[in-house]
Amino acid sequence: MSLHKKLMHICNDRDLSSYLDMLHDEFTVVFHKSGNSFSKEEWSSMVAGMFENEKFIFESSRCVYENSEIMVDHSFMSYPDGTREAVMLVAKLKDGKIVHMETGATPLG
Repeated sequence: MSLHKKLMHICNDRDLSSYLDMLHDEFTVVFHKSGNSFSKEEWSSMVAGMFENEKFIFESSRCVYENSEIMVDHSFMSYPDGTREAVMLVAKLKDGKIVHMETGATPLG
C-alpha cells in the first residue's frame, strides 16, 4: 500500500497511534500561511485534537505524486468553525516515514 493510501485510511479512521507511527522521530511541520513550525511532539497534540473533533472533516484527497523521497497530496477539508479549505501537502520522506511536512491552504467560499 502506498504511503498516501495508508495516510488517508488512518486519517479517515482517526487512528492517532497509527498516524504518529508514520512520523519520523525528526519530524517537523510548517504551515505556509502562518510560517509556524512545529515538532513531532507539538504536532501530535494538535492532531489528537483534530481527530477527536468530529467537525474536523477530511472530505477528499488525491495523491498528486509519490515516490520514496516525497509525497504530494491535494485535499479538501472542513473545519469546526464551518470554513472549508483546499489544502496542498508536501511531505518529505525518510526511512519510509514522514520527516518534514509543509501545507498551504486556499479558503473556499
